[in-house]
Amino acid sequence: MNGLSAGEAAARLAADGPNLLPQPRRRSLVRRLMGELVHFFALMLWVAGGLALVAGMPQLGIAIIAVILINAVFALAQEARADRAAAKLHSMLPTRVTVRRDGRRQIVDAAEIVVDDVLLLESGDRVPADAELAVGNRLLMDTSMLTGESVASPVEDGGRLYAGTFLVEGEARAIVVATGSRTRLAEIARLTTASPKPVTPLTRGLQQVVRIIAAIALGVGVLFLAISLLVGRPVEDGFIFAIGVTVALVPEALLPTVTLSLAWGAEQMAKRQILVRNLQSVETLGSTTFICTDKTGTLTRNEMAVVQAWTPSGTMSVTGVGYEPEAQISTWPTSPDACERARDLAVAAMRCSTGYAVQTGAGWHPHGDPTEVALDVFARRLGVDTDADRRGHRAQLRFPFDPRTRRMAVVIDGTAVVKGAPDSVLPLCVAPGDDATRVAEDLSRTGLRVLAVATGTPGRRPSTLEEVERSLHLVGIVGLEDPPRADVGASLTACRKAGIKVAMVTGDHPGTASAIADAVGLRHHESPVLVGAQLPSDDGVLASTVDHDGLVVARVSPEDKLRIARALRSHGHVVAMTGDGVNDAPALHEADIGVAMGRAGTDVAREAADLVLLDDAFSSIVSGVEQGRATFVNVRRFLTYHLTDNVAELTPFVVWALSGGQFPLALGVLQILAIDLGTDTLSAVSLGAEPPAKHLLERPPVQGRLLNGTVLRRAFGVLGPLIATLMMVAFLVSLTATGWSPGEPFPSGDALRAASGAAFMTVIFGQKANAFACRSSTVWPGQLGWTTNRLLLPAGATELLFAFVVLFVPPVALVLGQASPPPAGWAVALLSAPLVLLVDWLYKRARTRRQTG
Repeated sequence: MNGLSAGEAAARLAADGPNLLPQPRRRSLVRRLMGELVHFFALMLWVAGGLALVAGMPQLGIAIIAVILINAVFALAQEARADRAAAKLHSMLPTRVTVRRDGRRQIVDAAEIVVDDVLLLESGDRVPADAELAVGNRLLMDTSMLTGESVASPVEDGGRLYAGTFLVEGEARAIVVATGSRTRLAEIARLTTASPKPVTPLTRGLQQVVRIIAAIALGVGVLFLAISLLVGRPVEDGFIFAIGVTVALVPEALLPTVTLSLAWGAEQMAKRQILVRNLQSVETLGSTTFICTDKTGTLTRNEMAVVQAWTPSGTMSVTGVGYEPEAQISTWPTSPDACERARDLAVAAMRCSTGYAVQTGAGWHPHGDPTEVALDVFARRLGVDTDADRRGHRAQLRFPFDPRTRRMAVVIDGTAVVKGAPDSVLPLCVAPGDDATRVAEDLSRTGLRVLAVATGTPGRRPSTLEEVERSLHLVGIVGLEDPPRADVGASLTACRKAGIKVAMVTGDHPGTASAIADAVGLRHHESPVLVGAQLPSDDGVLASTVDHDGLVVARVSPEDKLRIARALRSHGHVVAMTGDGVNDAPALHEADIGVAMGRAGTDVAREAADLVLLDDAFSSIVSGVEQGRATFVNVRRFLTYHLTDNVAELTPFVVWALSGGQFPLALGVLQILAIDLGTDTLSAVSLGAEPPAKHLLERPPVQGRLLNGTVLRRAFGVLGPLIATLMMVAFLVSLTATGWSPGEPFPSGDALRAASGAAFMTVIFGQKANAFACRSSTVWPGQLGWTTNRLLLPAGATELLFAFVVLFVPPVALVLGQASPPPAGWAVALLSAPLVLLVDWLYKRARTRRQTG
């Protein structure tokens, strides 16, 4: 098998292209920017800005357009930051690989591999392309990235090796049959883009809010155009006036407030080891009602370890963290002889293995088969210097693991060591005893992977496995597991308390999956354990089958996971799907929120996901749910705040209309713009950063629309009318202070500007108090603590400073049509803050009494 010639390889490379996975189609910077500029909310602002320019208000039009552009750039910057963080994570295909070409071994770039190349692979190598195994020597493959199976599996000659999998044991010579986009790896990756990403709950809610606001603004504008014409204004003046009213009612600051609130949530999630790749997913995670979690690495530590050891002299239990040699031996054999037997077991098991743990500057790391690494660590934890032992005791003969016999053997210093499945090793032993069989069965029932270890003394120069396995004596039995993460149980309890169903969906063996599910408390006593092949073909029946808390579905294919995500969504669930392998990517894309692993995850999985868990821990998902729920509630908070403003801003125009155009406007369009963009935005953003309430995970996800009854009642029934009334009182009191009396013609010039300044400052002070009132829809801000939102006080102070500048700097005040109020106007303005807090307290108190009564 001489392989291809250099010329043949070059020709095929030119014809088929490089052996590279198809890169995900990323939207160009221009297209991404356009997406931020033309979504529904931005379009409404574009229309408002255009109308402002048409109406002869260039300052307003330019300011609105600036808001759109700044928000778009900020959103792009946040996504680019997440992309850069994700790009730092490792790739999944090798960069160099050994092949046979021109009759000799060569090392070439993996991208240059072509069909019919002869791959020369050994333990630890990752397969660069799909290939057919020509000759294998006791080959064991880790296919977890594609199948989810946590235990390495054997491959016979003629079998298929898939790109991205790797050899944990043995050697292989294989013929490449598919490269690049034609591999199974690429086929699964393509499933990821087969359907569009679901629209997030927040997007749907904001679209509804924008439609309502746009309809109200347009309707009011048309109404005021008609009124203007009825009171005798020229058509052109009436049109411009109506445009001004319409633009004034558009909450220009709402869009950047939403974006900044999501960005703040993303920053908080980053502190909890969650990388947010899509800002909208911050809130989506909080809306989650069903979590489909993987097993290995998410519920477990993805670190095999010996936890039970038995010898005829006693039993021991071992507890350790990772691959560190330090461990806690919770149960020691009582006699010195029994302790020595335990060490003999550890040494024999380690010698009959090729995997080991290695110490680097960053700690201890595995090398080789995870089970064999665990045996090396077990010996270290019993005080054995395994590095020195390997150097001093070389194997004279080795028989690698045979999947048919399910055992392996070595001969070291004239002693044979055999390790494998108990039902394979025990029959070879001389009088192993009934206890050994019983212990092996008991450990297997608890979900542990069980290995028996035996030794013997073969003849002088054994050459066959049969000679090595004569007259063996049982040394002992070990039980291994990928231990559950310590915090998973508490996290699952928190999920159920929060009204979130959790199911395990894994490619692993059903026995292993159910054992882990039972150990961490995921599975209820009556919860079924299904296998992918058993899932109903009808999507409706599938939805009913999998919509159960505590469900375990094992041996699932990528297509199965995809169907499960779709079925749960069809049942009305907001689905979060976790995964780390390429096989998980399609389901991560299909779910409402895809959650990939940062440490063990593949690039394809991370690319398909909305969030990346940097610590791979299930508990991080629960922390993210809490932050997501807080974000949704915060959006309602600052939506209430903005809509309260709209009521106050609309009131002067309503009064003007009802008076037939005789009553002067208390606020002008530019003053309204100054309020929306200058004195409200920072407070609204601060409300978007309100810390999560303690009760958020003690009830089901917040359901319903953003504009729910509570928001509407508080904005349009209580706070908005209150501030609007105070504003008009300040305006009238200021007019009266200048000598005006009811029934007389309204003054103009300085007197009118001073009264308008009083109305302006009344709204400002009222809204500063309103910001504190909006921190909770049920609790008075004094109970929450005036400084517990550390951003709100500085935001309010900054906005007041801006208000004073536009009031007291003559050129600016003249443009806005206002001046410093008289003392009576200042009195009303200053009183507006405590009055808003008082009325808010009375409303919340009455509401609480109604609910408890």
